[in-house]
Amino acid sequence: MMTGHRQGVILLHGLARTCLSMRSTASYLRQLGYKVLNLDYPSRRFPIERLAQDVLPPALATIRKQDVDTVHFVTHSMGGIVLRSFLSVNGIFPELGRVVMLSPPNQGSELVDLLRSFFWFRRFFGPAGQQLGTDPCSLPNQLGPARFVLGIITGDRPFKGFGYFFSEPSDGKVTVSRAKLTGMTDFLVVPYGHSMIMSHRPVHEQIGYFLKNGRFRRNR
Repeated sequence: MMTGHRQGVILLHGLARTCLSMRSTASYLRQLGYKVLNLDYPSRRFPIERLAQDVLPPALATIRKQDVDTVHFVTHSMGGIVLRSFLSVNGIFPELGRVVMLSPPNQGSELVDLLRSFFWFRRFFGPAGQQLGTDPCSLPNQLGPARFVLGIITGDRPFKGFGYFFSEPSDGKVTVSRAKLTGMTDFLVVPYGHSMIMSHRPVHEQIGYFLKNGRFRRNR
């Protein structure tokens, strides 16, 4: 199956994760024929704006050398904010294809609001973790609407205990409503939690469908 012929996909993991968390997604997309770059980056070390400018220019240079004419993105959690930060500064580049964000805190996370005053949170999650609150001045709420083809998949089955922090449906870290972004093309809720949403085969299939069709598959 060669649906991704001459098309590249850059994967961006979330905060305090590594490229290993996106390994199964990368494998699935390679099976579809995409040229995949599964990035690793120091998500806890620097603010999101610096991560975006440090990581994405060399990643784009690398994947452009692989004879691709389209570059898609699949992001998990804060990876989506890293991409939005990059595009807000650098603009939409000509080869940009479609973007799928998994559980993105596009309007911030109430869990960050609750925990970021604690020393252990600041120490472990670093400066980027501090930027993901829900207040109007938080970075996600300053980056503007999507001006690209964007599909968002988020979950509503939090890991045991984590759902109690929220007054509305959530994946345990981000509420369903705060995953949304003005300008998005399609939005899908799946029965998974935040941390492992990228590991489930039905999510992989929806990613592949969106990259090919620009929308998610709906059961009739």
